[in-house]
Formats: sequence, structure tokens, C-alpha cells
Amino acid sequence: MKGNLDLYRIFCAVVRAGTFSGAARELYVTQPAVSQAVQQLEQRLDAKLFVRGARGVTLTPEGELLYSYARSALNLLTAGEGRVSQLDSLDAGELRIGAGDTVTKWFLLPVIEEFHRSYPDVALRITNRTSRETVQLLEEGRIDIGFVNLPLSAPGVVTEPCCPIHDVFIAGPAYDDLRGRTVGLAELAEQSLILLEQTSNSRRWIDRHFLSAGVALQPAIELGAHDLLADCARIGLGVACVIEEFSRSVIGADGVFRVEVDPPVPRRSVGACYLESVGLSPAARRFLTLAGSRSTGKDA
Repeated sequence: MKGNLDLYRIFCAVVRAGTFSGAARELYVTQPAVSQAVQQLEQRLDAKLFVRGARGVTLTPEGELLYSYARSALNLLTAGEGRVSQLDSLDAGELRIGAGDTVTKWFLLPVIEEFHRSYPDVALRITNRTSRETVQLLEEGRIDIGFVNLPLSAPGVVTEPCCPIHDVFIAGPAYDDLRGRTVGLAELAEQSLILLEQTSNSRRWIDRHFLSAGVALQPAIELGAHDLLADCARIGLGVACVIEEFSRSVIGADGVFRVEVDPPVPRRSVGACYLESVGLSPAARRFLTLAGSRSTGKDA
């Protein structure tokens, strides 16, 4: 583009005002500065843009053509600036979130509800995948922020813990012989275990804990949905490993109890993840703040 943007802004101001002095007052510059800018633009375009008269200026045919384009371009830029401002103030835009079914249901839904109530003009797009698939979506640029079961490491991906969780074992009345006592890992591994599939990050965490004690797990049932784990334990199919924070409505109901394990599974977290090279948009940062406040019980 020949010339710079300021020359076109001054050119359009002269057209609107009809005089160089009027444009100078509108732009808070001197009249010689306006005259010099118009002259410079005419020289760069090799075209006469105005006809000077006693009462002001009028556009030449070349000036009218240029003005039709310059006005549209400046209006688009102004609109773009407004949209960016809206994005920063969360008055528009889109937030794409990735998370697993369990994390979405038991942790994110209240956050989603609060965010939507506070910022109804920000469109929410939610994709349910496993933790590793969520990271892949992030790396492909298909989501802005993901919520995954930690620990999880991927090059170029930042993770921020936002909700502590505890993996515990539960059983129904059919396993009352385990109630009220501490069970070692080797003894527990001999039970009919109900675990998530090996592809899940949560399952890998459990396997790692047992292997650290030299115990390899061979579960009787492997499931793809966390909620089914507790249901299977409740009807007596075995001892299930669940996330305590997401299973409180089940533990203590219908005779379901927590099996005390020694050593207990180390605590971990649900974490937010995003690309280090991109960072977080204002919408994503606000959503993460709300998620963090929910886990701590503090106001965002």
C-alpha cells in the first residue's frame, strides 16, 4: 500500500469536513500538517485528489474513487478494533473447551453454567475426549483450553493444576470382609477389580502405583466410563477404583463403602492445559479462574 494509514485518515477527514481547517480541528493537528499530508498522498499516488475553492475543497474523480475505498477500509479497521475490544471484555467471541466426560459432568458443568450466565455473548464449544485425545486436539488447534487428568506431559503444552482429586477403591455389601480394615496392594489385586480402560490417564496412574510395589493388576472388568465403575461396585461385581470427589453420592449409599488401602494412591489433580506458544485468550483465562475458584471454594 502506497503511503501510510495516517495519510488516508487525514484524507477522509478533509472529505468529511470539506476544508483543510475543519479537518485540522477534527484531528487536533495544524492546518499546514493537513495540507502537507494531502500533498504527500497526491504525490505518492500521482493523482490530484481535491479541487481547491474559495469555500473549501471538492473531490476530483480520482479523489472520489479513492474515498470510496479508503472510507470502507477505515470503517473495517474501526470495526475490527471494536471487535478486539469486545473479545477482551468478553462481549463477543468463542471459547473452545476440551475435556473428558467425567471431568465435564462432575467438575466443569457448574463452571460452564456460571461462565455462560456471566458472559452470554461468548459462544462455548465443548468437545469430550480422553485426556490424551484432548491434548491432541489442543496441539491441532481445534480447542483453546483443555481439562485433563494429571499428570500428563506433552512438549509445548502448559498444564496448571486446578482441582485436587483422590483415587479410592469402593465396594458393596458383597465385599464386607474388606470393610473396617486396611487392605494391602497385593491382597487388593487378588479381588475382582473394576478399573477404567488402560488407555485412560487415570488407569495408568493406578497401574503405576501398584507396580511401584511390585504388583501387576489384572482387572476382572475394564470400562470406558467412570460412572459405570461405581454402579458395578454397588451391585456387587467387584471392587472399583473411582475418583472420590466425583463419587460422593455413591459412597455410603446402598451399603457402598470405601476400602482403606495401604499405601493409599497418591493424590493428583485435574488440570487445565494450553499451548505455550499461544497462551490463554481473555475468555479462556476467565474460565480457568472460575474453575480454580470452584475447586477452592473462593469467589472468582
